[in-house]
Amino acid sequence: MEILRRVTNIIDPIYVLEGAGVRLRRSIATQTLDYLDPFLLFDHFGSDDPNDYLAGFPMHPHRGIETVTYMLDGQVDHKDSMGNSGTIEKGDIQWMTSGSGILHEEMPKEPEEGIMEGFQLWVNLPAKLKMTTPRYRGITSSKIPEVKDDNSVTVRIVAGDYEGVKGAISEIYADPEYLDVNIPAGSSFEQHIKRGHTAFAYIFEGDGIFGDFELESFKKGTHIQATRMAIFDDGDSVRAYADQNPVRFLLVSGKPLNEPIARYGPFVMNTTDEIEQALRDLQNDNFVK
Repeated sequence: MEILRRVTNIIDPIYVLEGAGVRLRRSIATQTLDYLDPFLLFDHFGSDDPNDYLAGFPMHPHRGIETVTYMLDGQVDHKDSMGNSGTIEKGDIQWMTSGSGILHEEMPKEPEEGIMEGFQLWVNLPAKLKMTTPRYRGITSSKIPEVKDDNSVTVRIVAGDYEGVKGAISEIYADPEYLDVNIPAGSSFEQHIKRGHTAFAYIFEGDGIFGDFELESFKKGTHIQATRMAIFDDGDSVRAYADQNPVRFLLVSGKPLNEPIARYGPFVMNTTDEIEQALRDLQNDNFVK
C-alpha cells in the first residue's frame, strides 16, 4: 500500500544579507532549520528593487558541496576558476559541483523591466566525493523538459523524472528530484518519491493543500501559502491540491548522507580539521587543485 507523505513542519523564511549585500529569503541554514540532509541551504532571491541584489556575489570559494541556481526571471553573469563564464537567464539552471575547490562569482544584471527572482540550493557531497574534481553544468531553459497533464498541471523537470520524462540534470550522487510544479485552481498533483529520501516543497506563488488528504475530503491536508516551505515525513508520494487559487512550488527530494557535517561559510566538510585545511589552502593560494 502506497503511503502519502504528511507535512511535519512549515518553515517561514527569514531575510538575510549575503554576498556583497544581496537581500534573500532563507529557509534552510537558519536557527529554525540548520540543514535537511542532504540539503544544506535554500535561498529565494527576488525583488523589483535593484538595490536588493545588484551588489551580487563577487569571487568567492566553495568546497565539498554542489550549488544549484534556478532563475525565474532576470539575468546573472557568472565566471569561475575552471574558465566557465556566461549569463544565467530566465528559466535556466546552473548546477555546480565544487568538489575539491572552486572560485566563482555571480553578478546580477539590472533588468530593463520586471524583477530579479530565483533560487539557490546547496546539496551536500559524501565524504568520498568531497575532494572530487569540480564540475560545472549550465542548462538553458529550452533544454529543461516540461510536461503538461490532462488537468493542465505543468511540471518543469530539472532533475529526477515525472510521468516517465527524465530531467535535464543526471548523475548526481544524492539522486535528487527537483521539480517546478504549477497547479491551476481545482486541480491536483501527485508524485512518487523514493522511500527514505528527504523531501520538501517551497511554495512561492499562491496557496495549496499538501499532505495525506483524500481528494474527496481535505481534512487531513495542510493549507500552505507562499512564501513558505513544507517539510514532509517519510512515505512513497507527495500530494498537492490547488483549491480556489493556483499554486506554484518547487518539489525537491534527495538521499540523506547520514554523515557528520563541519561547515564554515562556503566550506562544508566532515571534520574541523578539513575545514582548517581548506582555509590554509585558500591563504596559501593552493585552494584550486
